[in-house]
Amino acid sequence: MRRVNLGGQGLVATSLGLGCTALTGSYGPADPDEAMRVVLRALDGGVSLIDLIDADGEAERLVGKAVAHRRDEALIAAAPGAARWEGRGCVFRPEDLGRACDASLARLGIERIDLFVVDPGAAGAPIEETMGAAGLLQDAGKIAHIGVRGLDGNGLRRAHAARPVAAVAVEYSLWQRRAERELLPLARELGMGVVAGRPLGRGFLAGRITSQVQLGPGDVRRLDPRFSPESLEAELLRLRDAQGVAADMDVGMGRLAIAWLLARGGDIVPVPSTRDLVHLEMNLTATGILLPEPLKARLARAFPLEED
Repeated sequence: MRRVNLGGQGLVATSLGLGCTALTGSYGPADPDEAMRVVLRALDGGVSLIDLIDADGEAERLVGKAVAHRRDEALIAAAPGAARWEGRGCVFRPEDLGRACDASLARLGIERIDLFVVDPGAAGAPIEETMGAAGLLQDAGKIAHIGVRGLDGNGLRRAHAARPVAAVAVEYSLWQRRAERELLPLARELGMGVVAGRPLGRGFLAGRITSQVQLGPGDVRRLDPRFSPESLEAELLRLRDAQGVAADMDVGMGRLAIAWLLARGGDIVPVPSTRDLVHLEMNLTATGILLPEPLKARLARAFPLEED
C-alpha cells in the first residue's frame, strides 16, 4: 500500500487507514473476536493508521491488545473524547487533556500516541490555551504529533500558530464535501495532512442503509438527521446516480467512494470504519482503483459541493 506524508512534520501513514468506531457497537452489534481479527487483518493488509478519534475506551483496549506485539506497524490516532464513555462528557478543558491522554495510554498499553487530536474550541477556553496544554504533552513525549478538529479556517490558523498542527481530522466524503470550501485548501497551505473521517457516510455511500428501520435502537446514526426517513428518501435518489458510475466501472459503491477520496490528493487519508472482515477486504481493494476524469465529473454532479 502506498505511503504518504500526512502533513509536513514527518508523520508518515498509508494511503488508507482503519476507523474503529464500528468495532464496539456504535453502528450495531459487534463481536469482539471479529473486531480483533479486523484490526489484525488491516495490519496484515498494510494499513498503518488506526483511527480511534471517535471511538470509545473499549475500542482503545481492543486495539491495544491487537498492536501489543506489532507496535511498530501501527500509527495510533486518538482523542480525549474516549473518556465520554466513562461518565465525563465529551467537552474537555485544557487542564483535562493530560488526564485524558494518560487514560488513553493506559487503555492502549502504549507509551506514546502518534497523533493526538484535540478540539481547541469545544471547551470555551482560548484556542491557544488548549494547544499549549497539548504542547506540554508533546514535550513530555506522551504524544508525537498534534491534530485538531472542530475548527473553522480562522481557528485552524490560530491553533497552528500556537503549536504546529500535523493533521486536521474532519468528516469528508463524496456525500459530505464541505471541507473542500475552506479547511482542505487551508490545510494544504499550512502543510497539514487530512484524516478523512466517515468516508463512507456512516455506511450510506456503500448502499447498505436504505431505511431508518435498519438501524437498531443503540445505533448512533439514529441521532444523525441525514438518516431521518425524509432525508434518506431524497439522498437515495442522488445515490442511485452515483451507483450508475459504480456499475459502469464494475465495482461496489463503497469501493468507488473510497477511490474518489483517494483521488482527491495524497495528503488525504480516508479512515473507513468497519466491524466486518468482508467489508474490510473490499475497502482495501479500493486503493487500486483509478477513476477516469469523466466518471469523476459524473460523481461530482451526483453529489455536488454543498451550499453554505
